[in-house]
Amino acid sequence: MAITFLLYSLLLRLLAMQAAAHGGVGDDDDDAGALITSCLAAAGVHNVTTRQSPAYSAALAFSVQNLRFAAECADASRGPAAVVVPASLAELRAAVRCARESELLVRLRSGGHSYEGLSYTTDGAGDAAFVVVDLVALDRVQVDAGSRTAWVQSGATLGQVYHAIAESSRTLAFSAGSCPTVGSGGHIAGGGFGLLSRKYGLAGDNVIDAVLVDADGRVLDRDGMGEDVFWAIRGGGGGAWGAVYAWRVQLSPVPERVTAFVVNRPGTVASVARLVSKWQHVSPSLPDEFYLSAFVGAGLPESNRTCISVTFKGFYLGPSHEATEILAARFPEIGLSDLSPKEMSWIESVVFFAGLPEGSSVSDLMDRVLHGKNYFKAKSDFVRRPMAIDELTGAVEFLSRQPKAYVILDPYGGAMDRFGAADLPFPHRKGNIHGIQYLIEWMSDDDGHSEEYMDWLRRFYDFMGPFVSSSPRTAYINYLDLDLGTNTWSVPRIDEGGIPNPQVEAARSWGERYFLSNYDRLVRAKTAIDPENVFRNAQSIPPLSARSRETTRTTRGISPEVAAEEKVSDS
Repeated sequence: MAITFLLYSLLLRLLAMQAAAHGGVGDDDDDAGALITSCLAAAGVHNVTTRQSPAYSAALAFSVQNLRFAAECADASRGPAAVVVPASLAELRAAVRCARESELLVRLRSGGHSYEGLSYTTDGAGDAAFVVVDLVALDRVQVDAGSRTAWVQSGATLGQVYHAIAESSRTLAFSAGSCPTVGSGGHIAGGGFGLLSRKYGLAGDNVIDAVLVDADGRVLDRDGMGEDVFWAIRGGGGGAWGAVYAWRVQLSPVPERVTAFVVNRPGTVASVARLVSKWQHVSPSLPDEFYLSAFVGAGLPESNRTCISVTFKGFYLGPSHEATEILAARFPEIGLSDLSPKEMSWIESVVFFAGLPEGSSVSDLMDRVLHGKNYFKAKSDFVRRPMAIDELTGAVEFLSRQPKAYVILDPYGGAMDRFGAADLPFPHRKGNIHGIQYLIEWMSDDDGHSEEYMDWLRRFYDFMGPFVSSSPRTAYINYLDLDLGTNTWSVPRIDEGGIPNPQVEAARSWGERYFLSNYDRLVRAKTAIDPENVFRNAQSIPPLSARSRETTRTTRGISPEVAAEEKVSDS
């Protein structure tokens, strides 16, 4: 097969040269689709769908979680040249190599939850053709309870990961997010905050090894990719570094019984503002074992009311009586008479907070389909000082005007204060008391109000500017927001007009908002692992131009066979 693949590679180069003489492969995505299909067939990969296939739209739309981008997926002329679904490490390697041979950029999709659709849309590709490599079939999770570790393939959803861990142990968990249909690959690549982060840090903090296929098709483990790249893939954003085949993650101990509750507190603007004010002072200083978030909005599903309300979601690594005692001492304003905290296993708490329909069971975590999809736009902030009561009152009053919008306030402190800002690309650690996620959702685009809804959210975001982090105003890469700026791939990468690396400097405007002073190290890591910028999107880290590179790539390759045997077995 290796000889056949090499012959096909040579043939594809000749075809590409012939195509270039007649306008270039990049000018005709259909030709590129035919080239990559032939290349993959030679490598024994047949799960590929091109624009000519009647299944193209379905293959592309399968993991689209934000309906804002569904129309683009229905328009084949704006989509990728092909969708490839590798089912093994060898097939993933072939997908990347064949994309290169076909002169296609690579987009990676693990769950389709990219807030701006960057894992499958044309945004950020410029004029270049691209292929979507969908990791949905790479979803195996191998747990070693004895060593408290697991190998997680990038296409596994968080629900699948949690289910596999619980099958092996009732007292082990993985610190990551609460939405079960999110792909683990993209989540970890952005850092990965969740209910256990105040105790054990981000998902990325708990990654101890990885297997990555780089732009040349080489298979690299942690040693092979080098520490800078290993650092970058654990928080520097998804789809920028190479295709992570699998992650080796550290699991964390949890008690056999934990406590969970959700309580809604509707009221006036003033009363809700007072509760949120108290929450801002209390939640970051609670014991590390206690996570207490606040959802604020006028039309929250928990309230089933039109007035403004705050919903508190509490999770405690311990018995309910301890959780109640802590709240009685620190936050009695939450109201204890109807709190109704429930004791359950950790995996049952995952179901409890997953947003699944009432009556769902642990087995439902294996369903990777997000039911009840809608349209939405999101933005984010980090907060370093509690807002004054008059500031909060103004914010809650503003929010009360739009029932389709709400904010999620995630508490920091705890372990998040004990990780350094440079430990991972995610820098929002010590000094941040909580994060804010702004969301507006609507069920149908038929009324033509999508832009109106998004503009409302932008106005609310602008209103909040004086009360959040500044210089720069920060954001979370897993809550992608193209309003912050996008890459300028049309700008030449060579130094021109006395401006070194114009692409790198243009991206700094949004890159430093996600990564602060870690941005430049990420640029160096990108230059080392993907200098030709094969893995890219509208907000991926750009490499230095060839003229400005001061170092050469120092990573070393590992044969795919050795990597498969020594690191993680194929499904």
